[in-house]
Amino acid sequence: MSNDDKQPETGSLDHIRDEEAAEASERLNNPLIGRTVFVLAIVIAVSHLYFNTFSTLSELWTSALHFGMFGLLCALTIPMVKASNPGTQRLVFAVDIVLGLAAMGCALYLIGFEDALYARGVTFSTADWIVSIAAVLLILEFARRTTGWFIPTLCVIALSYVAWWGQYVGGIFNFPGLSWETVLFRSYMGGQGMLGSIARISWTYVFMFILFGAFLVKSGAGDFIVELARCAAGRFIGGPGFVAVFASGLMGSVSGSSVANTVSTGVITIPLMRKAGFPARFAAGVEAAASTGGQLMPPVMGAGAFIMASYTQVSYLTIVAVAALPAFMYFLSVAMFVRVEAKRSHAVKLEQDDDLPTLKEVMKDGWHYLLPLVVLVAALVYGFTPTYAAGIAILSVIVASWLSKKPMMPRDILDAMAQGSRNIVTTAILLITVGLIVNVVSTTGIGNTFSLMITNWAGGSLLITLILVALASLILGMGLPVTAAYIVLATLSAPAIYGLIAQSQLLDLMVSGNLPEQARSIFMLATPDQFNLLNAPMDMATAKSMLEAVPDTFSSQLMEQALSPHATTMALVSAHMIIFWLSQDSNVTPPVCLTAFAAAAIAGTSQMRTGFTAWKIAKGLYIVPLLFAYSPLISGDIWEMLRVFLFGLFGIYAIIAGLEGFLEHRLSWWLRLLMFPIGGLMLWPHDSLVLDTAGLVIFLALLVWSGRKGRGTPAVALGT
Repeated sequence: MSNDDKQPETGSLDHIRDEEAAEASERLNNPLIGRTVFVLAIVIAVSHLYFNTFSTLSELWTSALHFGMFGLLCALTIPMVKASNPGTQRLVFAVDIVLGLAAMGCALYLIGFEDALYARGVTFSTADWIVSIAAVLLILEFARRTTGWFIPTLCVIALSYVAWWGQYVGGIFNFPGLSWETVLFRSYMGGQGMLGSIARISWTYVFMFILFGAFLVKSGAGDFIVELARCAAGRFIGGPGFVAVFASGLMGSVSGSSVANTVSTGVITIPLMRKAGFPARFAAGVEAAASTGGQLMPPVMGAGAFIMASYTQVSYLTIVAVAALPAFMYFLSVAMFVRVEAKRSHAVKLEQDDDLPTLKEVMKDGWHYLLPLVVLVAALVYGFTPTYAAGIAILSVIVASWLSKKPMMPRDILDAMAQGSRNIVTTAILLITVGLIVNVVSTTGIGNTFSLMITNWAGGSLLITLILVALASLILGMGLPVTAAYIVLATLSAPAIYGLIAQSQLLDLMVSGNLPEQARSIFMLATPDQFNLLNAPMDMATAKSMLEAVPDTFSSQLMEQALSPHATTMALVSAHMIIFWLSQDSNVTPPVCLTAFAAAAIAGTSQMRTGFTAWKIAKGLYIVPLLFAYSPLISGDIWEMLRVFLFGLFGIYAIIAGLEGFLEHRLSWWLRLLMFPIGGLMLWPHDSLVLDTAGLVIFLALLVWSGRKGRGTPAVALGT
């Protein structure tokens, strides 16, 4: 038996979580518990629909109820510990009920006694102490159940830093400290911390769009997506691999969950890829890498688009608009790996043309599944808030289902509500918990300190800064889920990346001699002896020298005067988009990579080896962010964006050929090495159409030559 055919290791994290999931499933099989959870999940869904439409409750009270409801649901569905015998299971369940009700009690206490707290001048009573400590401990326990020990440990370190050991740290990280009363107030009662802006994102954008995805799946849209993918890609050699990429992209655009995406489409696409002749490990890696892209595909983008909109104060619609081309680039990069492996493995065309449905047939039976997406986009364009747009889209799913052979009945609607609430349990708990860390960072100013450290370490180099952030993302990705990794990295490093991108644009204006007049006045104060140099183009060294002479107190004003509002906005979006993309590697980075583990379980292959394969296939996660930083892929006009997209796509294809040593035929060692500079020529931000075209012509010539050479290679029979 080959390594690829071995079953997953029983001692792995994935196996442990499978056992916990099995125990939770066994608990829910109890009729009384199952019905209770079902009703609670529906109540949560209805409550959140009310919160996001007609409610006049304060954001703090709503966030508290959000915490209490999902704390109770988490306690009922995810056991505290694994129990082997019925007696212990009953005891664990009893404790879980107490903890869940305690979370709900903490929420109700805040609502009932908030006014009394402020009437006392924000001085804690004994009950305030008990409730605040209980709330923090409860959310840490729920985070441990859903995501492991890493996040609770990080929260404890952060909170104790503010209240205790920060005063003993020397240097720039010294913090004089706050009282525990102040720390607990800011963590729970005061509307920061776990009930702050991150929690608000959870109960608004994230909940509504995950509920929208649950309704779509329940209506049958998942089957339509797979059939549409088969229709579009199934006729090609290695078609099942393209089906996996296409289906995962479409499914991810509405589900926003890479693991759920892997499980829902992988059970179909991975066996199909294996049957077509793809190696098991590669098939699982493709599904994991493609499903990871679901977090990048508008309109949902997991929780990232909403958190990004909150951080940057840039409209959600703008963010999803600029995210579209990069997402397509990522999925096409995965498809290129599929193409190369299909030729190398001699994968066959699995299905005959007469076995596949035509596009007309698929659209005839399922065109109505596209209506909710059209309604969603139209509502956003019209000007509705994302939460209202999602609510309208949910209603449109129900209405559109009445045009199908299986319209959604009341039971189906209730099932979709319950499933939507259960789908967000982990994300809701995670976002509430991470709010504690974000609050510590903002309270201590450690984010600005860290950004300055990154800038100093990088010596002002944007490229080195990106490498440092990528390494930090890789390390964080081994212990944090995607959303948490993005929030932590964005809080710590986004200001540094934004500053360097904006500075790069400013230097380009100085070098070209196009610095606006209002910005020149600042240089008149800082470098009066060199002011006349701004009247003509200059070399980069002179521009950097002049910029370094500008005092830090004038830097922000200089950026505002020199760069247009669009340029500064796009620099900020670029910084966050870079971090968001780099954070996705936690889906495919061993030893965590739960997406790869889920795919490995379906394929019956080694988890870690599958993780490394998925990590290789997902190389677009590292290449595309470079384009965010150095090219107008998301900041230029439509023609500039399309030019970067086109040449960048072929540049990535060339690099993949170099990594794999294969194009349409096996490449010699010198051609393999040649592929890297050819790809770099098309990706490098030299702003020269001649060089881009030269690289493209050379690559296409090699592609045609490789294709002709590979035509004579005999194919391997199916199943060998």
